[in-house]
Amino acid sequence: MTPTPQELLGPTWRIQVLGAHLVRFEWDPAGEFVDAPTQVVVARPASPARVRVDRRGDAVQIITDGFQLDYDGAAPSASGLTVKARGGYHSVWRFGQPFENKFAGLFGKPVNLGGTTRTLDTVDGRCDLDDGILSDLGIAILDDSASFSLVGDDILPPRPGHVDVYVFTHGHDHPAALADLAALTGPTPLVPRWALGNWWSRYHRYTAETYLALMDRFAAERLPFSVAVIDMDWHITEVDPKYGHGWTGYSWNRELFPDPEAFLAALHERGLATSLNVHPADGIRAFEDAYPRVSELLGRDPADELPADFDLTDDAFVRAYFEGVHHPLEDQGVDFWWLDWQQGATSRTGIDPLWLLNHLHIRDMARRGRRPLILSRYSGPGSHRFPVGFSGDTVASWASLAFQPEFTATAANIGYGTWSHDIGGHLLGVRDDELALRWLQFGVFSPINRLHSSNDEFSGKEPWKFGREAADVMGTFLRLRHALVPYLYTEWATGTPLVKPMYHGWPDEPLAYEVPGQYTFGRELLVAPIVTPADDDTRLGAVQVWLPAGRWVDVFTGLRYTGARLITMHRGLGSIPVLARDGAIIPLAADGERPADLPAELEVWIAPGADGRYELVEDDGALEPARVTTVLTWDDAEATLTVGAPEGATELLPERRVWRVRRLGTDAEAPLPAGESSRTAGCVVHAPATGPAAAPLARARDIVDDARTAVANKMVAAHVLDTEPSPLRAVQALREAPVRGAVPGRVTALPEALVGALTEVLTAQA
Repeated sequence: MTPTPQELLGPTWRIQVLGAHLVRFEWDPAGEFVDAPTQVVVARPASPARVRVDRRGDAVQIITDGFQLDYDGAAPSASGLTVKARGGYHSVWRFGQPFENKFAGLFGKPVNLGGTTRTLDTVDGRCDLDDGILSDLGIAILDDSASFSLVGDDILPPRPGHVDVYVFTHGHDHPAALADLAALTGPTPLVPRWALGNWWSRYHRYTAETYLALMDRFAAERLPFSVAVIDMDWHITEVDPKYGHGWTGYSWNRELFPDPEAFLAALHERGLATSLNVHPADGIRAFEDAYPRVSELLGRDPADELPADFDLTDDAFVRAYFEGVHHPLEDQGVDFWWLDWQQGATSRTGIDPLWLLNHLHIRDMARRGRRPLILSRYSGPGSHRFPVGFSGDTVASWASLAFQPEFTATAANIGYGTWSHDIGGHLLGVRDDELALRWLQFGVFSPINRLHSSNDEFSGKEPWKFGREAADVMGTFLRLRHALVPYLYTEWATGTPLVKPMYHGWPDEPLAYEVPGQYTFGRELLVAPIVTPADDDTRLGAVQVWLPAGRWVDVFTGLRYTGARLITMHRGLGSIPVLARDGAIIPLAADGERPADLPAELEVWIAPGADGRYELVEDDGALEPARVTTVLTWDDAEATLTVGAPEGATELLPERRVWRVRRLGTDAEAPLPAGESSRTAGCVVHAPATGPAAAPLARARDIVDDARTAVANKMVAAHVLDTEPSPLRAVQALREAPVRGAVPGRVTALPEALVGALTEVLTAQA
């Protein structure tokens, strides 16, 4: 065997070694290969790799540090084409066959770690997911054989019989596999800052007056929103039957919105970007305001009243669709579109119309100098280039909520990090304060927080429609989401998903694979949403959390934990487990700052216990942005936050900025030390500890006080807490203590949920 270049050709095949762990195999009966971008792949950069090749007649064997490929040179078959990841006994791909590992199945483990799927429409609980490119076996494929090619503005169908497969052989180096995927499929576009705030969405027959009044009430009650999504009733929905039905529409309902331009301007004045819902399947019909212009663009006589059928494979229709319909509405003030496509995956040419719809809208926005942003369903690998994803009409149930954190995180395995869910649920299910609140808490710690509901009177997500306790917490979390925008935007700008499964960061830790509903939220936070009802005795929700090695602090409770273990965490309605490792730095905007603006005042959360560094990224919001960065450095020994002098387009920043520092795990009521920076100079903020947050024993007593359980249980638990100085002995005593009087005539044990909640607190730092 001798060294060789990284591309090999045969009469009907081509093999490209794109890296030590990534190989592309093409086969075509005519010997024609694809170099153009496709629906999925936009580039094929090759990183240097040590490659050895052995050719024996028509056959070829290729070996790199990451794989061995054997090919007999004939039409690809399971016996003639194999790729083996080096380092795994079962890590073999045979052309046309699924990956198998019976031992994984024996223990209930998936071979492929999953990707995502087109929609959660009507799903109540779990659903099957398409494959991602991460695997328990360390080998996975991305099959691009059926993709159309993009040559300029032309979209060309795949040739019959063409095979185009990428094989990933990265073992458990998940970040490297996803980096290679990103190199193939392109980056996730930057979204406008305001898209990371709270979205209001409801299928409801608003008028301009009632909608603006609702936005004003939100503002009066300090419930911040940055995006107003107007569902389908913005347009005419009652049409003459000769034109069909009213689900598709592009003409304002002037009875509800008599002055659309004024309405959209009023929303903008309130700091709200606007999206309109469209179901485009029926094209443009003769009753539409845009029909004369569409007819002109199509070269038709509008008097004929022939429908302009929806067909994005027709260039003339595409021009009419954008220039005649969408651009005039955008010129009125529409910021982006909710593309509510539910009509299947077939078209005249065979291309998926949803993919084409998403692609053309994103391309059109970029050509008009605007950042690409739509709300639309997932249309296959590469859809991360079409932010953001609409996951469909969700059933309002605990089962739906329980699946959404896992569903959102797992999508990162195919590079998709932009899901937007119907937070709170859209249809059916139950009306429940606790469910709505827990869903909102997850929404705040998800890529896009879009509150949504249907048009029945009991489904609205306005916080004041819930009980006082739930409503107050909802308001707190909505304000927190807007405060988080500086952090969220910086993390989005990294180009990787905001929400990732735990095994992305700790691929060699078996327990990282056992907490599918737990995830990292950016680089600094770990989140475990509560997705089940509270226990009747403790009134606390619970979730099992795996903490990696190190020391962690809960940003809400201030409780500190020692990692490298599984812990069941218990929380009241006011919080969910959100943890930061020692040294973490999380920049937040001060209350009242609009997400679209670069804030004049920031509050920086510090997880003390180690030094830390964070680079805050901001820009001007342009399609090709001017950027400014500010380095934040925490010196733990000196208890100082150093705000570096901004670098880059510093003219974008406020002339003066106030920086306040909050040390997590210390007294939350203490005044926050502050410093002031300028466009040309940073500052140093000295932030010594101000006393700890509630001590574990005090927190344990609070749990007992708040429990809704028998008085006898409370008395026994309180006695143990008062008399056992050792946390471990206290836990043992709680488990063994006999309780008399909780159940007449019987000696019982303390409720397991109460013991569990107390154990978490007492042993947090054990």
